[in-house]
Amino acid sequence: MDDARKPLDHVARIQADWRQQRPDVDVSPQGVIGRLHRLAGGLTEELCRVYAHYGLSEGEFDVLCALRRAGEPYERAPGELAEHTMVTTGAMTKRIDRLERAGLVTRRRADGDQRGRIVALTEPGRDLVDRAFTDHMRNERRLLDLLAPAEAEALESLLTTWLRRLEGGT
Repeated sequence: MDDARKPLDHVARIQADWRQQRPDVDVSPQGVIGRLHRLAGGLTEELCRVYAHYGLSEGEFDVLCALRRAGEPYERAPGELAEHTMVTTGAMTKRIDRLERAGLVTRRRADGDQRGRIVALTEPGRDLVDRAFTDHMRNERRLLDLLAPAEAEALESLLTTWLRRLEGGT
């Protein structure tokens, strides 16, 4: 079937409506941005199913992963955790509170700094994040396998370039 006869997807229908209502505005960016936005929402739903299976929110999973990536003894200061998860320290405090109540992390005073705190994975937290991460990677592989390997490689390259430029890198 040629492109002119393919059914329109959600984004293409929106673009067609806008072209009819506002022919003076270039709506072509919606073809990329709109589809990325819809894809991000769909991917987030798919990823969150795995986190929920382990009783975690997306943010809690992110915190546990940041601690696990730190290596032995699997601990970081809350500010460092916020940096490694790209959230505010206020949001980080709520996540840590919930994880601590669940017995997945502990908090202690930082050595030599009575005001500073250190967050550490507990053994149950490490066991949980190891299992959840394994399933998470399996899920990401399933999602990425919807593309051919060459398509996935090309997409990764394009997204890397675009993200670097958006974030102000060279």
